[in-house]
Amino acid sequence: MSATDANGSAQTQPASGGIGIANLPNQLHKIVTKKGTNFSIMVVGESGTGKTTFINTLLTTEIIEPLEDAARRKKQLDKTVDINIHKAELEEKMFNVKLNVVDTPGFGDFVNNIDCWLPVVDFIENQYEQYLRQEQQPVRKGVVDMRVHACLYFIRPNGHTLKPLDVRAMKAIGARVNLIPVIAKADTLSPTALRQFKKRVMDVIDAQSIRVYQPPVDSEDETSCSRNKEIVSAMPFAIIGSTQEVKTPDGRHVKGRQYPWGVAEVENDQHCDFKKLRSLLIRTHMLDLISTTEEVHYDKYRTTQMKTRKFGEPKPRKADNKKFREEEEMLRKRFTEKVKLEENRFRQWEQKLIAERDRLNKDLEQEHNLVKQLESEIEAISSVNSPNGKFFRK
Repeated sequence: MSATDANGSAQTQPASGGIGIANLPNQLHKIVTKKGTNFSIMVVGESGTGKTTFINTLLTTEIIEPLEDAARRKKQLDKTVDINIHKAELEEKMFNVKLNVVDTPGFGDFVNNIDCWLPVVDFIENQYEQYLRQEQQPVRKGVVDMRVHACLYFIRPNGHTLKPLDVRAMKAIGARVNLIPVIAKADTLSPTALRQFKKRVMDVIDAQSIRVYQPPVDSEDETSCSRNKEIVSAMPFAIIGSTQEVKTPDGRHVKGRQYPWGVAEVENDQHCDFKKLRSLLIRTHMLDLISTTEEVHYDKYRTTQMKTRKFGEPKPRKADNKKFREEEEMLRKRFTEKVKLEENRFRQWEQKLIAERDRLNKDLEQEHNLVKQLESEIEAISSVNSPNGKFFRK
C-alpha cells in the first residue's frame, strides 16, 4: 500500500498492517446495530385478498388483527378508504427494526371505484412532505421517518389479467414508491394457469409503462447475482398466506393450507413465491428499498417541491380532491334536506298559527255579538222599567 507525504513523494506502507481503512465496515456495522433502522411497508388491495394474513405470516406474529366478516361488511358500507398504521419493533440477533405496516381497508370495495387510490397517493406524499418539513427545521434531532419503502399491491387471482382499476392505481402508486405486484391466493390457480396469469400481468405492466421495483441484478458475488435474477424472474410474486400449521402426508408440520388433494405449503418454492418475496423484503434487499426511497422517490418529490415553493413555505392544499368533494356534496345534500325539513315544519307551524288566529277571531266576534245582544236586552229592560215607559203603555 502506498501513500503521499507533504513533499509529494510516494511512501510505501506495509501491506500486512495497513492504516485501518478495512475496519470501516466493522464500524458501520456497530453503528447500524446500535441505531437500528426504520422500515415501512404498505399493503394495497381489495378486501379478501389476504393482506392481513400475509403480513402476519411474513413476520411470524399477529401484527394486524384479522377482521370478522360482519366488521368487514360494515366497513364496506362506509364507502371510504382508510389508512391504518400498525407499529411494531422487531429484534433479531441484537439488531432492532422499527416496523410500520400501513393497511388500506376499503380500497376497491365499492361499485364506483373512481379515484379510490387517491387516499393512498396522498398518504405517501404526505409522509414525504412531513419529512421535508422536518429537514428544514433548525433542530433535526428526533426526526420521525414514516416514508413508505415498499408497497405491496395485491392482485386478485381472476385468471385473466389486470383490471382497469389495478392499472390506474398501480400507475399512480408506482410513480411515487417502490411498487411490488403480488398475486394473492396463488393456491386457487393451477400451476399452468398461474404461469399464464403471471405472464399476462407482466405484459400489461410493460405495455402500460407501470413502474415496479427492480432489484439490482449485477453483483460481484456469483451466488448473489443468480439469486437476484431468480427473484426478478418470479415477479409478480404468487403467494400463499397462512398462520396455521398443518401436517403433510409425509409427516412434516409446515405452515400452509389443508385441502382434500393435499397441502399447499407457504415456504415451498414449488407451491408459491413466498420465500422469494420474504427474501426481497427483509433478507437481501431491505437496504436497497430504503436507499431507493431516499435517493429516487423522495429526492424526486423534494426537487419538485423546491422548484415551486419557497423555503419553509407549506404545501398548498389540493382543492380538487375527490374524497373532500364527495364529503362536501354529502354535507350540502344533508344541509339542503334539513333546510327543507325545517321549512316544511315552519309552514305547518305557520298554518296552525293562522288557523288558531282565525278560530280566536271567530270566537271573539261571537263574543262581541253576544255582548251587543245583551246590551240591547239590557236597554230594552231598562226602558220598560222607566216611568216614561209606563206612561206610554197606558
